[in-house]
Amino acid sequence: MFRKLRGAAAIVGVGLSGLPSAPERTAMEILAEAVHRALDDAGLKLGDIDGLFTGSSYHFLPSLSVAEYLGLKPKFQDTTMVGGSSFVGHLLNAALALHAGLCDVALICYGSNQGSGFGKLKTMSEAQPYEVPYEPRYPISSYALAAARHMHEYGTRREDLAEVAVAARKWAQLNPLAIKRDPLIVEDVLKARMISDPLGLLDCCLVSDGGGAVILVRRERANDFPKAPVFVLGCAGATTHRQIACMPSLTSTAAADSGPRAFEMAGLRPSDIDVVELYDAFTINTVLFLEDLGFCEKGEGGFFVRDGWIAPGGALPVNTNGGGLSCCHPGMYGIFTVIEAAQQLRGECGDRQVTGARTAVAHGNGGVLSSQVTSILGTADTL
Repeated sequence: MFRKLRGAAAIVGVGLSGLPSAPERTAMEILAEAVHRALDDAGLKLGDIDGLFTGSSYHFLPSLSVAEYLGLKPKFQDTTMVGGSSFVGHLLNAALALHAGLCDVALICYGSNQGSGFGKLKTMSEAQPYEVPYEPRYPISSYALAAARHMHEYGTRREDLAEVAVAARKWAQLNPLAIKRDPLIVEDVLKARMISDPLGLLDCCLVSDGGGAVILVRRERANDFPKAPVFVLGCAGATTHRQIACMPSLTSTAAADSGPRAFEMAGLRPSDIDVVELYDAFTINTVLFLEDLGFCEKGEGGFFVRDGWIAPGGALPVNTNGGGLSCCHPGMYGIFTVIEAAQQLRGECGDRQVTGARTAVAHGNGGVLSSQVTSILGTADTL
């Protein structure tokens, strides 16, 4: 079955909203604007949508709330919720639904006013039984554990993590929608206030507003729309734990499982990829995912990101919109990896455009390095 899904679905519309900020607006309003922009991008109307894929930190029944607000009556809906990776996973579920004929036009959407609404991450309502007694700072303490362990096992330095933040900022400076565009150097990251050792303030993602929407159709309809289609070549997800205390290895994520399966479906290798969009909630994420997805060997991630290797002009363009560290991070970031990858493959990214990009990875992370979903997208000539 998974071979049949290669290229079976195509992205024909994308939309962004609420960037760099959207004061006085609700999460649903931000979501709706992103949806309308994606519809305009695809030359479609709301009534054309019959498949709805969404998730939310605000709504207990997100697809019902979104459908009601937009006036949709979807034939098929999916609210699989595995944190920020959910929307990357929705690519696979949408492709499956389209392939099975359960819907004809699939919408993936998300919106959040976390930045202007309630600001910092809320205390978790779902207590983690093995961790709560120790009063960790959620979620950063979990990622700090992974960073500290990677340093211990492989000699990774704080300077290496700082290189991730600096590269993201350099990409953001080329993106007019990015929140953080002021200059940043390694020393700035190292001097920033320590939040959870070894991660400082600038090792952490933004807390922002933002929304995104993606529209997909079956392959046979892909050329019926105004913009060049972007095809879903491969997608796979994997999960290893819920709370960080149960993570099998603090230095290896489930991306080591999702990545190879996504590449197998796509019939590609990491060396075939032109653009990489990773869920960089914290600087350690980028290091871990580059290793686990096969762009470098395990333990070499810190060395790999040095000297601007993933920054503009480097060998591997990573997080070309500025990522969660400098572009936006409205609670959950996964959909923005998909949108940036699609826009890169359509050649729409202006000053940050990667010349000749034909293939891209959009990788989502959920929970505390818990859920990993890898998607591989390609232009028509990759089919």
